[in-house]
Amino acid sequence: MRFYTNQHKYYCGIDLHTRKMYICILDEKGEIREHRNLKTDRDAFLKAVAPYREDIVVAVECIFTWYWVADLCHKEGIPFVLGHALYIKAIHGGKAKNDKIDSQKIAVLLRGGMMPMAYVYPAKMRATRDLMRRRNHLMRKRSELYAHIQNTNSQYNLPDPFGPIARHKNRDGIAAQFEQPSVQKSIAVDIEMIRSYDGILLQLEKSIIKLANKHDPVSYALLQTIPGVGRIIALIILYEIENIRRFASEQDFASYSRLVKCAKESNGKKCGSGGSKIGNAHLKWAFSEAAVRFLKGNDPAKKYLDRLTRKHGKSKALSILAHKLGRAVYFMLKNKEAFDQKELLNI
Repeated sequence: MRFYTNQHKYYCGIDLHTRKMYICILDEKGEIREHRNLKTDRDAFLKAVAPYREDIVVAVECIFTWYWVADLCHKEGIPFVLGHALYIKAIHGGKAKNDKIDSQKIAVLLRGGMMPMAYVYPAKMRATRDLMRRRNHLMRKRSELYAHIQNTNSQYNLPDPFGPIARHKNRDGIAAQFEQPSVQKSIAVDIEMIRSYDGILLQLEKSIIKLANKHDPVSYALLQTIPGVGRIIALIILYEIENIRRFASEQDFASYSRLVKCAKESNGKKCGSGGSKIGNAHLKWAFSEAAVRFLKGNDPAKKYLDRLTRKHGKSKALSILAHKLGRAVYFMLKNKEAFDQKELLNI
């Protein structure tokens, strides 16, 4: 956890919403200079902070509406802090909670050097990253349709399995194998939706590759030296990381990628683990997917996984492999080196 500790003359906390924002401005002594509700508007915000522009820092909680505030502060030369939503317990754990109280708490945390910081992703790459996240969302929707077709097969215990229906040739005649017209219609709708998703995702991936291939082509090429990591997974990893130098160590990167469990300890006693929702879910998915693809047609990797499975079980073995791939990616991007499988597998 990183805290914003720089000192300023004025501290502005904003409880931000779509149409309204409650701002609280404190001076260096902790006295309230401004505390009012405003329309969510650029001009209204700049007018409110204008008397304090000589030395002010602005903070908002990391929710979906923060983009425009960060970009405006960057344009106007105002220091900006993005508060980590899951770490700000003072806001979510209070007895009373409203916009006025929340804005003051943000300002107080900022002034006291206790504002936990989230990463302010650069505006020039943000839209492409969000487009890739949208692609992943649509891909999961298509996977749900695949699962529904296979589950319906199991419900009616058809004699012949459908096989990998992600392949076009395996989808022909699926609906006709069911007796009931209603089930046939349900499966036909699923298949038609899958065809639509196929076309949309294909065009979307072409657009993403065209937009994204200008960002750090060296790192992009290095990521694809990992067996099983193709263009899309490489781009997801690259854009979710943005700059590997922002992580002080491989442990920090593994924690951010949700590849390790965070231990809880008090008075020398372990109290389990926590923080499973803190970190980047998209990197977690990418490394988990990369671990599965890494094994395909890779006999040394399969033997390594077998050793881990005998010791830890299959689920944990795959998690360990994903963790090792994450650590490898950290050093690959940091040192600009290609993937070394022998070093990863300790061969």
